[in-house]
Amino acid sequence: MRTIAVLNQKGGVGKTTTVVNIAAALAAAGLKVAVLDLDPQSHLTIHLGVEPESIESGSYKVLTQSALFEEEILLVRPNLWLLPANINLVGAESELVSVVGRETILREAIERGESKFDYIFIDCAPSLGLLTLNALAAAEEALIALQPHFLALQGLGKLLQTVELVNKRINPSLKVKWILLCIFDSRASLPNEVRADIEKFLKDARGTDCAWAEAQILPVNIRRNIKLAEAPSYGKTIFEYEQNCHGAEDYRKVAEFIATENKKNLLATEVAEKKEQCPIKIVEAAGTNSQEASTGRVTADLYTEGKEADTQSDRI
Repeated sequence: MRTIAVLNQKGGVGKTTTVVNIAAALAAAGLKVAVLDLDPQSHLTIHLGVEPESIESGSYKVLTQSALFEEEILLVRPNLWLLPANINLVGAESELVSVVGRETILREAIERGESKFDYIFIDCAPSLGLLTLNALAAAEEALIALQPHFLALQGLGKLLQTVELVNKRINPSLKVKWILLCIFDSRASLPNEVRADIEKFLKDARGTDCAWAEAQILPVNIRRNIKLAEAPSYGKTIFEYEQNCHGAEDYRKVAEFIATENKKNLLATEVAEKKEQCPIKIVEAAGTNSQEASTGRVTADLYTEGKEADTQSDRI
């Protein structure tokens, strides 16, 4: 299971749109996905067609009353579950201020759950308060949705400092994995300049022990598209609203990239474990018969691909 927090303390940069549509694309591919709404504005809940006023508990009850995670999630699409939110979540931070271990309540709730998801996406509030800290404490990876403007770039440093703090004190496994550029207009020079600045910043972090040392800009930009802005008002994903628009095409590619990378990582881990356990056996097997030789070649190819990928990552 991969738990990914989608965050930015600046509002209106595409966090909720990103969570909804990446999750919908992965669910449509047959993967089990849960999305968690940790924003009192309830935009994720609304986007998926659920009225916040109809929610009696949801994420508020999980955080403040130790409600079971499985009992609060709703099946909103095939293979897609939602932990909804409503305005009650506004009071969660003040109610939890004196609670010991308040930063890890969400993580513990997820770990107690019996449901097995392939992915969990957490839609964070546009702030760096206790709700966002709970999301970062529960996540293994952070995806930063960023609008390529000067002011959004200024806030990136503060956001990374928060992630670093959580990594050092609360959640050592947390890493910034990706930066996704949303509302991207390739015709303007500013978005491309911002992208170049971020790439340089990330390159300088390579080889350090900071939480974003391995971060990369996703190779797909989410182009400016009015259909993405219209879909939430109908309670639909972009694939349900207009599956052939640029927004649907871009988010489908992002989901495919994330899923493909996950498969590569799993294969690389499996190959590395086999090499450590029985390197001699693999070499001998490569010469015994055609089927075993094929297995040996595939293993070697995967190992070579992993090394090439590492080399390419260093060049970025």
